[in-house]
Amino acid sequence: MGTMIKVGMADMNLCLPPDAITTLGLGSCVGTVIYDPIKKISGMVHVMLPDSKAIKNNDNIAKFADTGITELVQRMVRIGATRTALVAKIAGGAQMFAFNTNSEMLQVGSRNVKAVKDMLSAMRIRLIAEDTGLNYGRTIEFYPETGDLLIKAVGKPQKTI
Repeated sequence: MGTMIKVGMADMNLCLPPDAITTLGLGSCVGTVIYDPIKKISGMVHVMLPDSKAIKNNDNIAKFADTGITELVQRMVRIGATRTALVAKIAGGAQMFAFNTNSEMLQVGSRNVKAVKDMLSAMRIRLIAEDTGLNYGRTIEFYPETGDLLIKAVGKPQKTI
């Protein structure tokens, strides 16, 4: 068993077997795992907001779907991932508050999911599995050796996608 690499909020990291990679407490944020299934090189980014261009103070590239995913892919290719082999799995993007659901600000979960999917699509990275939406937080662990993404949520059975 390798090390469990932690990814914080608005953070990213790379992972190779036998290590695994995790991020805790995904509410409206989207945990995006990008993975080279042949070379087993993987990376995870904890996306907090959909679009860096909408925010003035956007120094943290990992915080946003557009810049975070682009940077993660570049880092993976730099260590040997095959750009055309990459696939993705995502989790999170919950609607954490039940009130004022038509408020744009509170729909950040679904907007994050859409932004991540749009970015993956624009980069021609196939999304092969997702566990998104609903109204609860998730913790995820990705195991590059098997390609399994384990999803844990309080009061819910664990699932693997």
